[in-house]
Amino acid sequence: MTTFPGTLRTWRKARRLSQLDLAGEAGVSARHISFLESGRSRPSPEMIGRLGDALALPLDARNQMLTHAGFAARYPGRAWDDAEMEPIRKAFSYMLEAHAPYPALAVDKLWTVMALNAPAATLYGMLGVGEGDSLLDLMMSDTLPPMIENWAQVAQHACQRLRTESAAQGGVPALDRAADHLGRVPRPRGLTTGPVIPTILNTGTMRLSIFTTIAQLGTPEDVALQDLKIELYFPSDDASASLLRQLADQSG
Repeated sequence: MTTFPGTLRTWRKARRLSQLDLAGEAGVSARHISFLESGRSRPSPEMIGRLGDALALPLDARNQMLTHAGFAARYPGRAWDDAEMEPIRKAFSYMLEAHAPYPALAVDKLWTVMALNAPAATLYGMLGVGEGDSLLDLMMSDTLPPMIENWAQVAQHACQRLRTESAAQGGVPALDRAADHLGRVPRPRGLTTGPVIPTILNTGTMRLSIFTTIAQLGTPEDVALQDLKIELYFPSDDASASLLRQLADQSG
């Protein structure tokens, strides 16, 4: 059975902190951290909160620490259609729709598509992706690479992002598998000279260059919301802006 001392030790090592480092971040003595990891001291919920802050733990990991120490979990994990989530759903819907004619979508921590605006539905529909589908599956499929002109660059940056997200959550097998897959793509040649690396989609009948920004909730207190993200796409050039407006008109 997993215990609090083992959980604390695992997260401390994952964050590459010594007991002394963690003690300094949490404002306690290194001896107290040693006693917590050996089981000689039992933490209070307040101490678990301080350790969670010091280790920058995700909410589900904080719940895990609490339950392993014999306390009730603090952070709920509500369903997306829960009545209490209505203000969040409205906010996300507003952001997605207000971003038209440019594509926008919401994804969860495993990159499953939660919602799309009409332009995004049209764009991703070309790739066979809709609400409920996984962008991880798309990135590991044979569909995407031939359609992305700069696939080596896109794959490299997606790999780095996946590894960062997985590490922040203490290791997520689905993210790690996708990162390993993308990591096997040969590295790009030459240096990038632009301010960002766009994704250049070329279907043979159209060429679209876009970049993305990411928005997240600033003060999540729900496990399901902490890693929910909105991806807002923007055109990298005038031709792509014109094409996105045309696609938006076609989507109604």
